[in-house]
Amino acid sequence: MIPVEEARERILRALSPTAEEVVPLPAAWGRVLARPVVARLRQPPQDVSAMDGYAVRAADAVAGARLRVVGTAPAGHPFAGRIGPGEAVRLFTGAFVPAGADAVVIQEDTTAEGEDSVLIREPARPGRHVRRAGLDFATGETLLEPGRRLTARDVGLAAAANHPWLTVHRQPRIGILATGDEIFLPGEPLPTGGIVSSNSHALSAVVRAAGGDPLLLPIAPDDTHAIAAAAMAARHCDLLLTTGGASVGDHDLIQAALGPHGFALDFWKIAMRPGKPLIWGRLGDTPVLGLPGNPVSTMVCAVLFLLPALARLAGLPAGPPPLDIALAGTDLAANDRRLDHLRARTGRDASGRLVATPFPTQDSSMMATLARAEALIVRPAHAPAVPAGAPIEVILLERLGI
Repeated sequence: MIPVEEARERILRALSPTAEEVVPLPAAWGRVLARPVVARLRQPPQDVSAMDGYAVRAADAVAGARLRVVGTAPAGHPFAGRIGPGEAVRLFTGAFVPAGADAVVIQEDTTAEGEDSVLIREPARPGRHVRRAGLDFATGETLLEPGRRLTARDVGLAAAANHPWLTVHRQPRIGILATGDEIFLPGEPLPTGGIVSSNSHALSAVVRAAGGDPLLLPIAPDDTHAIAAAAMAARHCDLLLTTGGASVGDHDLIQAALGPHGFALDFWKIAMRPGKPLIWGRLGDTPVLGLPGNPVSTMVCAVLFLLPALARLAGLPAGPPPLDIALAGTDLAANDRRLDHLRARTGRDASGRLVATPFPTQDSSMMATLARAEALIVRPAHAPAVPAGAPIEVILLERLGI
């Protein structure tokens, strides 16, 4: 058995980001930027008014002064002339500040006297209520760096920088193959001995949450030819996930099925709980990650290995899931030689500190317990017993988006 950290590093070393593609701006949300976004203009393009009011020369706009209104400039309709001594131009928010003006007096500090005169009740200051040209960004400035998942704010910034298209990484295409004579789709009639397939649907959701494009393959029975045929059909994918058939029983057939078709095994068996029987290798050019059949083992392996792999394929920084510190909600026994991940509820103590309490039963088949869990308590190999209230490391599942 190899350590979790070594297994993850070997997986990540074998993967590269997907190719670039150009998408229209409305389709860019959630995609991973592959090329920098550089401003094609400055923003604002000229000095603009931050408020409704009057563009003035600050030297003229003293309290009690009456200025001659020589024009009106709504946003998008700049005043064509220049403000001279004793003059003002009626402005609205976002309008260009006319040449000759160096301040804006907001309308609440003025009194209009007809259409061509305004009384200044509060003095102006140079630059007051004026957004200077280039205040937000300058032409040629790099606004967004590659390797970030684009948020709604990023999309808005790219639009403001005059980009109708963005270059992003193609969404990783992930084939998902569930195996086993006993597996049936949700809603199908279940024969005696049959169980509903949950792993492939959970993994599909993980892939979508990470920005990938899942391809659910038909369930393959415990037959090497059927498994091989399904796997070969997914060789165009960026990664093939299998679930089930990764252990040591007579019906654990992933390696036996793919071996004759050029499958090259990198490693098998991880020093962790749950999820020891994990396969990593390559079927031709297609990386293959073989996950255990137990549902909880599958999802824990997805947290530790699949999510980092998806990040690498998507062009994001990839590494272990983030760890947080919590207090143990109960006494924890000493651990054995395998890194353990205990499903746990979380809460806060009277001081507001995070507390994680493991469920009393940690069987790797219990999906209901996993669905109720808010964290995985990480227990290193050979960790000593921990009393209630002691600090422990946890993986908060909500932070992972799954």
